[in-house]
Amino acid sequence: MSTSPAARATQWTFLTNHARVLLHVARDPDVRLRDIANAIGITERAVQLIVADLEAAGYLTRARVGRRNRYTVDPTVALRHPAEADHPVGDLLDAFLHRESAPAAAGRQPLRS
Repeated sequence: MSTSPAARATQWTFLTNHARVLLHVARDPDVRLRDIANAIGITERAVQLIVADLEAAGYLTRARVGRRNRYTVDPTVALRHPAEADHPVGDLLDAFLHRESAPAAAGRQPLRS
C-alpha cells in the first residue's frame, strides 16, 4: 500500500521522542515521567524506556529525592549519529531552551557550524 506525499508529510517530525524527552528533563529536572508522556503523546512506559536509554548512554543521571526522581542532563555528551558526533547534546538543548527563554522580539539566532 502506497502512501501519498501529503499523507507522509504529516507522519514525520524532525525530533525523535528521545530528543523530546531529554528536552523536557532539561527544562524541569523534577518532571514526572507521566507528565512527559502526556506532553509528548506517548505512553509512560515508552518514556521509561527512553529515560533508561538516555541514562545508559550517559546523557542523564537519575537521583532519588524523597519519593521522586531528579534528573541531571550532561550537556557535554556527544550526539550519537556520526554526522553530528562533533557536537555535544548541549548544542541541541541550547537551541531549544534558549528559544523558549528569549523574548519574541529578539528574532532568530544564526545557526552555528
